[in-house]
Amino acid sequence: MIRACDTDKPCLHLVYEMWDSMIEKVKIKIYKKEKRLTSQISCFYDVVHRILVARWAKNNTPLHCLGHSLHPRYYSDAWLMEDSTKCDPHRDGEISQEMMKCFRRLFPNDDEYSRVLDEYAMFSLKSGPFEDLTSISKMATMEPKNWWVNFGAQTPFLQTLAFRLLGQPSSSSCVERNWSTYAFIHSLKRNKLTKSRAQDLVYIHNNLRLLSRTRKDDVKMWDAGGDAFDSMEDVGFLEVADHSLDELDFENDLINDN
Repeated sequence: MIRACDTDKPCLHLVYEMWDSMIEKVKIKIYKKEKRLTSQISCFYDVVHRILVARWAKNNTPLHCLGHSLHPRYYSDAWLMEDSTKCDPHRDGEISQEMMKCFRRLFPNDDEYSRVLDEYAMFSLKSGPFEDLTSISKMATMEPKNWWVNFGAQTPFLQTLAFRLLGQPSSSSCVERNWSTYAFIHSLKRNKLTKSRAQDLVYIHNNLRLLSRTRKDDVKMWDAGGDAFDSMEDVGFLEVADHSLDELDFENDLINDN
């Protein structure tokens, strides 16, 4: 997942499906290694499954679901027939709920909101401008952005959303940059700054770094640390893999000096 997502290639719309498939592939590998039937219970897989679900719940955003909903391939018969457990995005309760959150936020105007709902209904049901046999047959094979270019002209709101999401990379570089700045401001093992003050300093520092990209030389001294990601190199990865900065266990383990 990390190798597939941390690139410059558009993959935001693929994350939901990749993660879902990855969990199933992990289960198959573990059960094959343990020589168990899928109907049996594996204590090891139960532990791994809880870790994966917790990580997905922390990383999943409504945009993943919206991107998944706008990918034509996930409505094609070829994809649905690959596995009996698969269903169209508009039949999935979680995806539909998160997608509606995005629609409401992106289209606060009631008229535009109603129009985009009508456009999505036509797209998901393959009706109106999408009932053409060519558009239906190309859902599984054509690149998603190209498909929307060719067949989405009569649904401008949905087409615009598709262009933005289906061309969006899913990279961790912005997060790593923020961690680097946080490490410069606040060393968890040596500094007992409150969380709110540390966040304020990170906010100020990031803005000063943006100013340093201008012609003014008097603020370049604040561009410390660059974009390196070395904030927690002396902490084991698995010790912090399932924690956030606002979790007490995480703070207590790192702030207390032994």
